[in-house]
Amino acid sequence: MSVDKTLYQAPVGIEEAAVGPEIEIEIVDPEEVNIGIDGVEISLTPGNDAEVAEDFNANLLDFVDANDVTGVVTDLAAEVQNDRNSRKDWEDMLKNGIKLMGLKYEERMEPWAGACGVYHPMITEAVVRFQSETIMEAFPAGGPVKTKIVGKQTRAKDEAAQRVQDDMNWQLTENMVEFRPEHEKMLWSLPGAGSAFKKVYKDPRLDRQTSVFVGAEDIILPYGTSELQSATRITHRMRKNANEIRMLQVDGFWADVSLGEPSNTRDEIQKVKDTETGFSALNDDRYVINEVCVDLNLPGFEDKDKDGEETGLELPYIVTYVEGTNDVLAIRRNWKENDNKRMKRLHYVHYQYIPGFGAYGFGLFHLIGGYAKAGTSLLRQLVDAGTLSNLPGGLKARGLRIKGDDTPIAPGEFRDVDVGSGTIRDNLMPLPYKEPSLVLSGLLDKIIEEGRRFAATADMKVSDMSAQAPVGTTLAILERQLKVMSAVQARMHYAFKQELRLISEIVRDDSPDNEEYDYDVDAEQGRKAKYKDYRYTEIIPVSDPNAATMTQRVVQYQAVIQLSQTAPQIYDLPQLHRQMLKVLGIKEVEKLIPTKEDMKPTEPVTENQNALTGKPIRAFAYQDHEAHIQVHMMATQDPIVQQLIGQNPQAQAIQASMMAHIAEHVGYAYRNKMSQALGAPLPTTDQQDGLTAEMELTLSQLLAQAAPQVLAQSKAMVAQQQAQQNAQDPLLQLQAQELAIKEKEAGIKEQEIQRKIRKDAIDAAAKADELSIKEQELEGTRQIEGLNVLTEIARLANKGEATMQQANKPKEQ
Repeated sequence: MSVDKTLYQAPVGIEEAAVGPEIEIEIVDPEEVNIGIDGVEISLTPGNDAEVAEDFNANLLDFVDANDVTGVVTDLAAEVQNDRNSRKDWEDMLKNGIKLMGLKYEERMEPWAGACGVYHPMITEAVVRFQSETIMEAFPAGGPVKTKIVGKQTRAKDEAAQRVQDDMNWQLTENMVEFRPEHEKMLWSLPGAGSAFKKVYKDPRLDRQTSVFVGAEDIILPYGTSELQSATRITHRMRKNANEIRMLQVDGFWADVSLGEPSNTRDEIQKVKDTETGFSALNDDRYVINEVCVDLNLPGFEDKDKDGEETGLELPYIVTYVEGTNDVLAIRRNWKENDNKRMKRLHYVHYQYIPGFGAYGFGLFHLIGGYAKAGTSLLRQLVDAGTLSNLPGGLKARGLRIKGDDTPIAPGEFRDVDVGSGTIRDNLMPLPYKEPSLVLSGLLDKIIEEGRRFAATADMKVSDMSAQAPVGTTLAILERQLKVMSAVQARMHYAFKQELRLISEIVRDDSPDNEEYDYDVDAEQGRKAKYKDYRYTEIIPVSDPNAATMTQRVVQYQAVIQLSQTAPQIYDLPQLHRQMLKVLGIKEVEKLIPTKEDMKPTEPVTENQNALTGKPIRAFAYQDHEAHIQVHMMATQDPIVQQLIGQNPQAQAIQASMMAHIAEHVGYAYRNKMSQALGAPLPTTDQQDGLTAEMELTLSQLLAQAAPQVLAQSKAMVAQQQAQQNAQDPLLQLQAQELAIKEKEAGIKEQEIQRKIRKDAIDAAAKADELSIKEQELEGTRQIEGLNVLTEIARLANKGEATMQQANKPKEQ
C-alpha cells in the first residue's frame, strides 16, 4: 500500500503558500515501515536492539529492557546471598583464626583484671616466615619472569624470548608499581586462610594491565564448586567510594546511574580484621559493589544456532551491581570476540596453601589452629601462675588494719599495722598458690614443637647437618625437612604462572606489531616486545618449583659439582659455576666467569696469549682457519714456549686447551672444504634445528659423495707439502740424483733386453717358417705316395677283372 501526501496542507479557504517535498510511506509488513522523503529512505524496523551494540566490549545495559535487567539482577542477588550463607561456618573459622594470630594484645578482666592476654605466636611466626621466603623466591633481583621457547629453538626465537622477558620484567617491577605490594598482601593472607586470590584485568583509568589482591572472604563461590573454571558464579565484593565510582562512570566504563547513600555496613570478617589491626570504621562511606562472573541467557542477546533458532544456552557475562539497592552499573560479555565456542574468560587466579575438599584451601587456621589455641591457653596459665606466686593474695582478719592497704608493699618498705587481737600471723592467711607447673611447661613445649613441625617452621638441628656428611645425605635431610613447604612452593609456582599468563595476554594484545619498531634498550618503557614475539614464548616464573629455599638449591648444585669431578669432560663447568654463583646471589657473574658465548673473535696471537694465561678461547666459523692452525702449531713447537709451559703447574690444562682450540679450527676448516665440495653452504647451528628427516637424509647422501673429493684433495695437499719439504734437503737431492742415474741405467738395460727379446722373436719366427715349409713338403710327399698306392690298387683291380673274364669265356662257349 502506498500513500502520497504533501508535507504541508493549508487550511480550507487559505491558499497554499508553499508546497513541500512529497513523502512516500510504504507498509510492506505491519511491523516494518519504509518512509521516503525527497530521495531519503528511512526504515522503521522494530528488530533487536542488540544490533545497535556493535562494540563487542560495550556495556550492554543500554540495550536490554529495564524490566529484564531488574529481574536478572534480583535473581542474581538472591543467589549470591545464598552462596554467602552456605559458607557461614567457613567464615566463622576464618574469624577465629584471625584472632589466634594475636596481632593485638587482649586486655583481660577474667579471672581478674590484668590477667595475661598474650597469644602464642605459632601461626604468626609461620605466616611471617612463609611470606618472607616466598617473596624472595618469587622476586629475585633480576626480575620475577623468565621465558621458555615453544617448539624448536632458533636464534630468532631466542632474541624474541629475551625481548619478552625484558619487557615483562619491566612491566612487573617498574610499570605496575602496585604488583609487588599486592603480591605481598596475598602472601600474608594465604597461609592463614588457606586461599587467596589475585584479580588480573586492564584498568580503564590507568589504561594498562593490573593485578590486585582479593581476600578469600571477598570471593564468593557457589556451594559444590571445586575450582574457578567450572564455577557457575564468581562474585567479587568490592568497596569503592563515590568518587571512584564517578570516575569510572565519566570514563564510560560504568553506567551513569544515580546512587543513594552507602549502607555503612561491615561484614563480620572485616570487623575482626579492623579490631586486630587497631582500626575503627567510624564512618565508612564506601559502597559495596558485587561484580559477578555468571552464565546468563540474557534477554535480547540469546544464543542462536546456524538457522537463527534460540538454543537456550547460557553465555558468560559480567554483571556489576550495588549491593543492597541492586543498581546495575554494567553488563558485559565475558568471552573473547573471536571465540566461536564463547568460553568463559577467567580474571582470577586462586592461590591455595593446602588443597582441601571444596573450592577453598586449608590454611594454618585449620591445620594448627587447635595447637595455637592450646599453646595460648597453657602460656597464659603459666604466666598467671608465676604472677600469683610472686604476688600472692590471701585472707585477713576483719579487725586487722594496715595503713595504705590498697597499694602493694614495695621492696624494703615497712608499714604500720593495727592488730585487733593476737599476732599478725594469726590475722593473715595467704592462699596456697604454687609455682608454675613443670608439667604444664613440658606440655607447652610439646604442643609448640608439634605445631611448628606440622607447619614446617621448625629449625633444623645442627647435629643433623654434620660437616662430614656427604652432600647426598644432607640433601636427603633437607628434602625430608622441607617436603611440606616444597609442595606449597610448587603450588605457588603453578598459580604464579597462571597469573603471569593472564598479565602477558593483556600486554601482548596492547603491544605493537610493527616491523619498523625500534627495540631501544635504553628507552623509558624498557625493551618493548612485539605482539608476534609472544607467539612462541611461554612466560614462566623464575622461581624453582623443586626447591623451596636457597639452602636446598645450593646443596643441589654442590651435589652436581661433586658429580662433575668424576667426569668433567661431559659437563660445562663454567656454566655450572655461573649457575652456582647466581643461586648464591652474586651479581655480575658474567664478568667473574666468562664463557665462550660472551667472547669476541681475536687474531691467533691473542688466542695463544689467552691459552697460556688460562683464559677461554673460541674459534669462529668465518675465520681463516688455515692461518690460525699454522700460528698455533708454530707456537706449540716453539722451544721457549714449550719450556715455559713445562714449568707451569697447569701445563696439562694449557696443552689440552690449545689442542682443543686447534681441533676446533680443524673442524671448521673441514666443514668449509665439505661445503666447497658440495657447492653450497652447510646449514648453521640454528638451521640444523629446522632440518626434517628427509632433508637430513638427502644432505647426508650428498656429503657422502663429496667426502672422497675432500679426501683426495687432502692427500694431494699432503703429498705436495712432503715434496716441497724434500726439495729443500741437500742429502735428499743427492739421493734423488743417484736415484735418477740408477733409473737411467735401468732404462738402458731395459732397452737392451727389449732388443734381445725382439731378436729372439724374429729368429723364432724364421724357424717357425722353415718348419712350416718342411711340413708342407712332407704333406705333399705323403699325398703323392697315397695317389700312387691308389693307382696301383686300381691297376690290380682292373687286372683281376680281366683275368676273371678270360676264365669265363670257355665255359660260355
